[in-house]
Amino acid sequence: MTGILILLAVLAIVILAIWITVSLVGLLITLVVAGVVGFIADKIVPGNLPYGLLGAVVAGLVGSWIGGWILGDFGPSIGGIGLIPALIGAIALAFLVEIFWVRSRGRRL
Repeated sequence: MTGILILLAVLAIVILAIWITVSLVGLLITLVVAGVVGFIADKIVPGNLPYGLLGAVVAGLVGSWIGGWILGDFGPSIGGIGLIPALIGAIALAFLVEIFWVRSRGRRL
């Protein structure tokens, strides 16, 4: 009886470890895709997004949300991010940041 309980406990720990690993890998893939989308948007829009790589990741994540909300989910997706709406949303966000953030400070970052 104790052998079965130990086996069930080990099985539960293995399942929990696999679930955590898969969740972290999914999060990592989402952040990498958002960073690439934000980086592309930063290169398309004149000027630079503030905070470098972190700004590109945030622009990719927020742009993905904005693009998905306005345009829906179409086109290819990687890591749960629709690439076409994410890129369009990130470009729009980068333009807004360029207009309001950078120009209000009177310098380029």
